[in-house]
Amino acid sequence: MDRRRTRCPWWYVVGVVAALLAGFPRVVVADEIRILASNAVREAYSELLPAFEKETGHHVSVEWGGTVDILRRAGAGENIDVVVVPAGRVDSLITRGIAVKRTDLAASAIGVAVRVDRPRPNIATAEALSRALRDCRTIVISSGPSSEHMRALFERLGVAGEIEGKILQLAPGLSVGEALAEGHGDIGFTQISELLAIKGISYVGPLPAEIQSVTAFSAGLLKPSASPEPARALLIFLSGPNAAVVLKKHGLEPGSP
Repeated sequence: MDRRRTRCPWWYVVGVVAALLAGFPRVVVADEIRILASNAVREAYSELLPAFEKETGHHVSVEWGGTVDILRRAGAGENIDVVVVPAGRVDSLITRGIAVKRTDLAASAIGVAVRVDRPRPNIATAEALSRALRDCRTIVISSGPSSEHMRALFERLGVAGEIEGKILQLAPGLSVGEALAEGHGDIGFTQISELLAIKGISYVGPLPAEIQSVTAFSAGLLKPSASPEPARALLIFLSGPNAAVVLKKHGLEPGSP
């Protein structure tokens, strides 16, 4: 019997190995996605981002802050993939060549809260709100989009001159709800989503419809993104139907107004 071994051609070996590997799941390389996001979406995204990480294997590194600071950092060319700010600000980043895509994520209305030891004021109408503003000692507003509306609203209600000395406008990134809880004001106005999770305050409700302002928050995919495809996958996830339930739970409406 001829016991000599016959060597298999290289192409045969390669074919066998390829066939074996085809039976195993493909390995997906995990990427890090860096986000700067408005405090308005903080509570909802603190729940949504871990779900995205579990589903995809990607890691999301997020920093929360005010719109002004987020735009400053994006404009300075930091290594950031996505920003979440008011929709108009994303449009400005696109115009400046800093962002390449806008994805509408959520709509946020302005809410009213008081310190937990304060009586809940009547805010059912513009007239009732005017009385509540005159009766309180300190009014807390943010530095974000809601503060611009509130300043204009005080003028519209005819109380701006009377209450100017009562207004405490917070520095960028600081929380109206936390300021109230710490005793720095009697009544505060900011995005509803920024008030619901704060302990030590009473959420009174939204501004009346006739004097309400709704802000659309959108994501901007930045031009120098190091992980553009994972970032796009994240934006699809955050704008999808599964995210809608979580957004509503935290006082936000999915999509744009």
